[in-house]
Amino acid sequence: MNETLAKYIPEHAVRPVFELIVANQVHLKIVNERQTRHGDYRKGPTGKHEITVNSSLNKYRFLITLIHEIAHLVAFEKYGRNIKPHGEEWKYSFQRLMVPYIRPEIFPGQLLPLLARHFKNPTASSDTDTTLSLALKQYDKQNDKNYVFEIPYGSVFRIQNGKVFKKLAVRTKRFECIEISSGKTYLFNPNAEVELLN
Repeated sequence: MNETLAKYIPEHAVRPVFELIVANQVHLKIVNERQTRHGDYRKGPTGKHEITVNSSLNKYRFLITLIHEIAHLVAFEKYGRNIKPHGEEWKYSFQRLMVPYIRPEIFPGQLLPLLARHFKNPTASSDTDTTLSLALKQYDKQNDKNYVFEIPYGSVFRIQNGKVFKKLAVRTKRFECIEISSGKTYLFNPNAEVELLN
């Protein structure tokens, strides 16, 4: 398991993460990329704690995602199954589990202040923290996508599921875009990755 973890997370996190997995009796599965989530946790029918994490994540996002999912397990075990999935109990568990990893031996220096800020009040997904998400994406494999905030107003773009949109305006922190086929308006986070068409 240590050799497998070493392929996916920073070197100095391998031993403590392995110990966390063993202590919580986690069955970890590294899976092909899913568009809708980075990872998930569930208690299987046999009572085993099953966590899946996408194999395509860079090592920093993989570590954050794995700890995020272990925090679900810890929160449910400590506070019961009736808590909100990303409520106060989960936030507390996530902070407590993640803080020991926010060190320069594990994360690059430029990520440390962003992580410290994020973990004062962690959100359900690090993708909703635009600054942190963009900083983490610098460590992804290169691709030909653009961020919606980068493309000019009036540009036409395609998203992962094939739907085509036109960028119209900014509304507070998100971008208003119209779906070409339906005429419906949608809001996109600035860090949404899109394929520019024109």
